Amino acid sequence: MSRNYVALDIETTGLRPEQDEIIEIGAVRYQDGMAVETYSSLIKPNARISSRITEITGITNAMVQEERSCEEVLPEFLAFLGADIMIGHNVRFDYSFLKVHAYRQKMNLDNKAIDTLYLAKKLHPEFESRSLGAMCSQYGIINEHAHRAFDDAKACAELYEMMYKQFGESMQEVFLAKPIAYKIKKEESITSKQKIYLNDLTKYHKINLEMPIDSLTKSDASRLIDKIILNYGRIMF
Repeated sequence: MSRNYVALDIETTGLRPEQDEIIEIGAVRYQDGMAVETYSSLIKPNARISSRITEITGITNAMVQEERSCEEVLPEFLAFLGADIMIGHNVRFDYSFLKVHAYRQKMNLDNKAIDTLYLAKKLHPEFESRSLGAMCSQYGIINEHAHRAFDDAKACAELYEMMYKQFGESMQEVFLAKPIAYKIKKEESITSKQKIYLNDLTKYHKINLEMPIDSLTKSDASRLIDKIILNYGRIMF
């Protein structure tokens, strides 16, 4: 059981940690069951945010245009997180993205975690839905901006505290923090097609890359191509 933790949530451009990007991180630090510190930041992705993601989160390309990159934001957030226990609703999803992107920056993430979705399933098998929205409705928690990282993190923390007060003493084992097993998929090397297109793209826009093209992974190349197209445009014949 824990009353000291960081409740967190992220918003992303998709569901695949190895291919998609983080566009928002929100978190609330709790000590002895009380909120003491917060973290919130939008992140500018390399690729454009799709209309579907904007529909879900309300985050637009215009909103992130002047924001910092993941390379800048993630180290800052991981410093905020420290070695604290992570709490999230379906926390493995958040962990997988943070783990993959930390790995790319040669940083470690091995914090233990508590999943409020797991708690909801264990403590409330009678509920038809145990989504964060459904659980907030059941517990009377007001989440004014669902699917925004900070608001969902705050709602998740409130949900955890309410479930803890209701079941913490009688079902202590359910509230124990556990490590999350997530194996990062091995990244493939840049493809021949990507090399040719990236070479053509950099020559067309007169861009000098800071790294050799051959050193890029397939995912790195894809993100870089998306970033160049977003900032400079496609090759026009």
